[in-house]
Amino acid sequence: MASGGKGLLAGSFLRAAALGLVVLASAAPVARSWSKEGHMMTCQIAQGLLEPDAAHAVRNLLPEDVGGDLSALCVWPDQVRHWYKYRWTGPLHFIDTPDKACTFDYSRDCHGPDGAKDMCVAGAIANFTSQLLHYKHGSADRKYNLTEALLFLSHFMGDVHQPMHVGFTSDQGGNSIDLRWFRHKSNLHHVWDREIIQTALAEFYDKDMGTFRKQLEHNLTKGTWSDDVSSWGDCEDLLSCPTKYATESINLACKWAYSGVHGGETLSNDYFDSRLPIVSRRIAQGGVRLAMFLNRIFSQHNRDVAAPS
Repeated sequence: MASGGKGLLAGSFLRAAALGLVVLASAAPVARSWSKEGHMMTCQIAQGLLEPDAAHAVRNLLPEDVGGDLSALCVWPDQVRHWYKYRWTGPLHFIDTPDKACTFDYSRDCHGPDGAKDMCVAGAIANFTSQLLHYKHGSADRKYNLTEALLFLSHFMGDVHQPMHVGFTSDQGGNSIDLRWFRHKSNLHHVWDREIIQTALAEFYDKDMGTFRKQLEHNLTKGTWSDDVSSWGDCEDLLSCPTKYATESINLACKWAYSGVHGGETLSNDYFDSRLPIVSRRIAQGGVRLAMFLNRIFSQHNRDVAAPS
């Protein structure tokens, strides 16, 4: 990812400063993304799959007050994206593609509003992966804030798996397609960010995120996805795999999110029942793949991607 004027999170901020941002984050406007529960489940699934080296590195990078729980801070990038200091990160949460093309082309689509290259969620994942490859236990990196890099990577791995975060330019990934979700007003992007998750929690899990997550983990090991989950982590080059994930998302957006939907209509049981399996699978895939990234980044024996000089 090109540095642009931001220096790729240039400058080294003390961990205490990052902790201060966490404390103040509740005052920041919350942007639409996977619901809090969606991001937390992605990170919880990932943390449960970490190998010892990665688990130790993650705990070492997290602020002490979260007790080693990565999921406690997985929503942080949404909470600070409207702060002046982090406003430049806004374009990193999504990708705008040509209307109805249903394809993702990195060179065509991964740029900021001002045309700056690599400013999209796929570019961000590659960038923060490269930063984390500088990690060495027991030494501080003076070039990058690796705590922030970990939080951004973890969050953006969730975002790239939300199909409507790789959506059409003219409707802003469904944000301008107003409709009703059962009895209340919403829009298509919001339906995929949180309405489906919130409805599932209320209907099937007594609003208990832990029960929902355990169902996803069961599907990974013994249930619906157990036969093909081993292929989810296939990735020869960590820095290019985000393009694969973004391509999956725009394909799903066209096939399942946009398909048959018209502004002003009401979406209810039929849409919910048929799309919930897609949302559930993408949350789980994000978790499995985040774990794969962190395991390979922090492995003492990893030589798959060389850290930049």
